[in-house]
Amino acid sequence: MKRIFTAVLLMLAVVNTTQARSLKFGLKGGLNVTSMSFDEKVFDSSNKAGFFIGPTAQISLPLGGLGVDISALYDQKESKVNDNSIKQQSILIPVNLRLKLGLGSQAGVYLAAGPQFGFNVGDSKYTWQSLKDIKGTQQQIDNEFQLKKSNFSINLGAGIYLNKHFEIGFAYNIAMGKTADATFKEAVNTAIGKTEDDAKAKTWTISAAILF
Repeated sequence: MKRIFTAVLLMLAVVNTTQARSLKFGLKGGLNVTSMSFDEKVFDSSNKAGFFIGPTAQISLPLGGLGVDISALYDQKESKVNDNSIKQQSILIPVNLRLKLGLGSQAGVYLAAGPQFGFNVGDSKYTWQSLKDIKGTQQQIDNEFQLKKSNFSINLGAGIYLNKHFEIGFAYNIAMGKTADATFKEAVNTAIGKTEDDAKAKTWTISAAILF
């Protein structure tokens, strides 16, 4: 909670210190598709759809189409690991620099990029049993998947805006660090000589926002 509070204070500081030409508030929501990829090919992975929703704010800068958008989003996404669903619930705080390219007085396109701070607010540890061939014999082992408490990523996106109050956008979110540790129990670690595998989440999102 302290990290979330700090991030919210950062949002307010950006709003207060920016020489804003206009400030709009609204609601943003959408869908995401997450792919959990592992540095070591120990687990099978598959894509899962999720959703996000929360308040958003846009600040226009006096620099010809430049602006900043800041949101506080409840995000839920899933990924399947060895037929086990891993559900991640987070508070996401993206801070994006935007460039609007008008197609007329009422519509246009925009490009956006910036950092995103994520804080896990759901379950963080998952365990299950599975069979593994170890030295020619099938043995039952315990597996463990540990989500990080917080993570940092980068958003790259674009979209369209209509009538200055409605937007549709898409973005690609790139994890800049580990999202989770996928580890074996100590007995299996000893047998295969491995202690840790890193997991990173890469996410495509499509969103809609209403601004007031």
